[in-house]
Amino acid sequence: MLAMYAINAKTHGWWSHVTVIIWGASAKLAGADVEVQSQIKAMLTNGLVVEACKACSDSFGVSDTLTSLGVNVRYMGQPLTEYLKSGDRLLTL
Repeated sequence: MLAMYAINAKTHGWWSHVTVIIWGASAKLAGADVEVQSQIKAMLTNGLVVEACKACSDSFGVSDTLTSLGVNVRYMGQPLTEYLKSGDRLLTL
C-alpha cells in the first residue's frame, strides 16, 4: 500500500518530492523480504527518495543490504526534523 501510494503521488504530480523513510522494525522486513525489496527498487526507479534510519537498520543488521538496494542509510533524526519543518514534501514512514 505504501509503495503504491508513494509511486502514484510522485508520478501523477500530487507531490513534487516524495521521501520514504524505512524506520524501526520495517528495516528488518525490508532487509529480508524479497517482495519489499522489489517495491523499494520500484520506488527508486520512479524517482522517489528512499532512506533508512541507520540506528534502526544497524540494530537489525541490514544496513549493507539496504545500501546495496540503493537506499540512503543514515541517521534520520535531524533530516526528518528538516523535512517536517520544510513542509514541501510528502513523507511516508
